[in-house]
Amino acid sequence: MKNRRQILAQSAALAGLVATAGWLPATALAYSKDAFDAKSVADALKAVGAGAPVESKDVTITGPDIAENGAVVPLSVATTLGGVKQLMLLVEKNPNAVVAIFNTSEFVEPNFTTRAKLGQSSDVYAIAIMNDGKAFFAKKEVKVTLGGCGG
Repeated sequence: MKNRRQILAQSAALAGLVATAGWLPATALAYSKDAFDAKSVADALKAVGAGAPVESKDVTITGPDIAENGAVVPLSVATTLGGVKQLMLLVEKNPNAVVAIFNTSEFVEPNFTTRAKLGQSSDVYAIAIMNDGKAFFAKKEVKVTLGGCGG
């Protein structure tokens, strides 16, 4: 019987072999540097090739109204729309607007949770990009209090 340490070592070796052999799927290697370097929401959408976003009740974003620690703000994005290619999470006033881009398919439920760093109070956007390039969004304002004193 193998112990946990042996299983982790073998898994890491196998992952390294797969990565060096070029067997990773193209979607695993997909990375939009231009999107992550974008300084605004509009520039990020342009970098991923999305059209002008339209507000939709089928896209949801959840998170705290007031975050006492802007370094770890829990945020969730989801959509009930079919044919979603990507779900993006963006913070308007961060130096780089894109927090995360989740690639989806018909086999993946478009519902993700992550933690983001917010430097200051800001609008946070969840944007669903469809296979045809259309974009739908939801917006939420998150207020960041410094020092956890509500001020």
